[in-house]
Amino acid sequence: MKIAGITYESLVDGPGIRVVVFVQGCEMACPHCHNPESWSKTSGRDYTVREVIRMVKKAGPGKKLVRGVTFSGGEPFLQAGDLAQIAYEAKRIGWDVTTYTGYTYEELAAREDTGVQALLKLTDYLIDGPYMHEKRDLDLKFRGSTNQRVIDMDTTRRQNGRVKLFYGT
Repeated sequence: MKIAGITYESLVDGPGIRVVVFVQGCEMACPHCHNPESWSKTSGRDYTVREVIRMVKKAGPGKKLVRGVTFSGGEPFLQAGDLAQIAYEAKRIGWDVTTYTGYTYEELAAREDTGVQALLKLTDYLIDGPYMHEKRDLDLKFRGSTNQRVIDMDTTRRQNGRVKLFYGT
């Protein structure tokens, strides 16, 4: 899999202290994206899923305080199958999973791709929708523009896909 980088202690990429895996590759090219260097599918570094799992579990000096793992990018759903394996391992150690995507939940839920469905199933908080600079709001929690949603995926699944938003920490 292609990885742009890993951050071991983030407070802004989902609730609590998180390990963030920035994947490489995105086809959306949102104007004013905060991470355009992650767009190229050929840049970044190649890792096996096992290597990324080991790096995520390492989690630096604040490991006991880490609440979860976040997948950002780039576009995580371009490598959904690999990320689902990492999410599964994160869940095994008691962490939650946050996934950022430029797609909407509805677009992803309609896909007949086993990797996409596996990652959706393992995601606790989905931040969906493309970044739109004209809707930028610096006061939003965990997102950059007002069209993006922070979705509580556990509740959304229990409500048979009716989206439930999450605003707490």
